[in-house]
Amino acid sequence: MKIKGLRWWIIGLIFIATVINYIDRTAFALLWPQMGEDLGMNQEDYAFMFNIFLGCYALGKFASGKLYDSIGTRLGFTVSIIVWSLASIFHAFARGVITLSIFRGMLGLGEAGNWPGAVKSNGEWFPVKERATAQGIFNAGASIGNVIAPFIIVFLYTQFGWKTTYIILGSVGMLWVIPWLFLNKSTPEKHPWVTQEERDLIMSSRIDKVETTEVKQKSLSVLKILSYKQSWGVLLCRFFIEPIWWFFAAWMPIYLNKTFGLSIEEIAATMWISYLMAAAGSIIGGWFTGILMKTKSVDASRKIAISVGGLLVFLGFVGIIQFVGEDNFMTFIYLAGLVLFGFQFAIGNVQTISSDLFRGPSVGTLAGLAGTIAAVSPMIMNWFIGQITKGGSYTPAFIAITLSVILGVLSIFFFIKKIEPVRKTAE
Repeated sequence: MKIKGLRWWIIGLIFIATVINYIDRTAFALLWPQMGEDLGMNQEDYAFMFNIFLGCYALGKFASGKLYDSIGTRLGFTVSIIVWSLASIFHAFARGVITLSIFRGMLGLGEAGNWPGAVKSNGEWFPVKERATAQGIFNAGASIGNVIAPFIIVFLYTQFGWKTTYIILGSVGMLWVIPWLFLNKSTPEKHPWVTQEERDLIMSSRIDKVETTEVKQKSLSVLKILSYKQSWGVLLCRFFIEPIWWFFAAWMPIYLNKTFGLSIEEIAATMWISYLMAAAGSIIGGWFTGILMKTKSVDASRKIAISVGGLLVFLGFVGIIQFVGEDNFMTFIYLAGLVLFGFQFAIGNVQTISSDLFRGPSVGTLAGLAGTIAAVSPMIMNWFIGQITKGGSYTPAFIAITLSVILGVLSIFFFIKKIEPVRKTAE
């Protein structure tokens, strides 16, 4: 049996996994009022749980990158989603701070694997000219997850309560494993269902061509990867621009409530617009890069797309600073959408640079390390924003993140003179 375009089925499953990922993590914020009351916990406990999640998420990014390089994307994704799905189910059995901390940490460890796994899988299954498109589809899952999560979670909660809601959400993740293991039987060079035409297309631009020996390649050590300045371009760019996404994920509801007095229902009824624009940015950013690569090099195409996305983020934040007042919250919603559109437009290209620079066995390690860095900087941002917004104004936070975006884009240009394989000889 042959399946035409099997690579698109693979990225489609990763997209669904990402939607599930974001629904599972969003459930905590939406279910917390009743959950916290039942468990006798307060807002300080909520903040502590958020930091537990982020800390384990940061650790999980690096650990899962090494895991994927060791056991491959097929089993790596299986481990990741089983861990986070079980963690989601276990939330229903939390009894207090200690047990809930364990389950939140477990969720962070599992969910972190989704990102380095997607980067590595795209490097395996897609030719270089299609990787930004594939990454855009994957990243759109995060935005779509944010769009539909409130509707799904509120429906389940009103029908079954918060405990059963967690069990249902976790069970959906476990079911995802079935089609994943069924379709993703092996890497494209060995998969029995890949057509020869698709196999040739995928392998044509691989840094590591089809292996003719049975010797398994090893990933470069972390120190060796860090010895290349190109790696620092990826790491610093992720460090500087990642807080954009987490700012809106963690602070946007609070900002809308404090600044405009919106209720939870009003926030849920409008915030989805911004995330829908983010989903569009993911798809259009990948498509735009693919168009550029028809006439330009990988280096030029990626850098142009990253620059365009960074510019849109910059313009969005300038608009928020200049034009948003206390009586026009919809202006903020659309400008926030522009920021998130620009972020997703650029981030898919930033994430795929790992597979442009290194061979398959080392891609997951760099992607995981970048993911860890990308989880640490939002933790710093959370503390920073909490300190500078005590007076009620978010303008200093907007200015700081705007400057951070500029530094992120400059990191790519300064450290990566040309996006190409860092080693053309066998590793």
